[in-house]
Amino acid sequence: MKKVIVSILAAAFVLSLAGCGKNRGKTLYVFNWTYYTPDSVIEQFEKEFGVDVWVDSYASNEEMFAKLMAGASTYDVVFPSQDYASIMIQLGMLQKIDLNKIPNAQNINPAVLEKAVYDSKMEYCVPYYMGAAGVAVNKTKLSDYEKSWSIFARKDLKDRMCMMDDMREVIGDALAFRGKSVNSLDDAELCDAERLIIDEWKPNLVKFDAEGFGKSFAAGDFWVVQGYAEVVYGEVPEAKWDTVDFFIPEEGGPMYLDSMCVLKGAKN
Repeated sequence: MKKVIVSILAAAFVLSLAGCGKNRGKTLYVFNWTYYTPDSVIEQFEKEFGVDVWVDSYASNEEMFAKLMAGASTYDVVFPSQDYASIMIQLGMLQKIDLNKIPNAQNINPAVLEKAVYDSKMEYCVPYYMGAAGVAVNKTKLSDYEKSWSIFARKDLKDRMCMMDDMREVIGDALAFRGKSVNSLDDAELCDAERLIIDEWKPNLVKFDAEGFGKSFAAGDFWVVQGYAEVVYGEVPEAKWDTVDFFIPEEGGPMYLDSMCVLKGAKN
């Protein structure tokens, strides 16, 4: 899967640089999730096209969106999740894509496009990564646990756990734990999810953190974290991967679909 992702990423970069050719002195500005852009891909792209690539990262859609809305206008390529991709399309923040310039777009699995209801024809967004946040457990510290969101209610793990500072993820987890839709708009169900988070989960957490949980988990400060697999395994040395149990809880939870988009007014 990594090879497909990398080839599609390179194709998106080519799209954003259409017309630049091999002119030196051009810089492509990428605004992407932390851990999403391999350095080797950037280096290869810079060498092949004779350009520089500047990458800034963000830990949440809210952080990305707030920065763009505040006037950050240097970025060319951005990677929003499905809900924010929809918002950005509606607000006219993205420019249309010429799929003729992205031959690798044909490699996108049709099943993924079925999920991309916000832009199933890839007019503005090319799907890049589909997955779900889960739970990582340090098996050297914990051996007896259920693969359930209820792990965050365990008082014996107080001050050894962390959940993400991401309302969609955490509220979605609580809704799933209660057997409700992660997209519920029912006030009673949302209030129940809120009470579960505040009364039963939050007292046992060190904090809500969408950025540093991987480093803290790798350092042994946290024994249980809610988060993305790529963040956890990106921080834990490969030789210690067998000490990590990463799972999607039995109740399920939100799924995300991040796409590559070219911002309207992108200079490169």
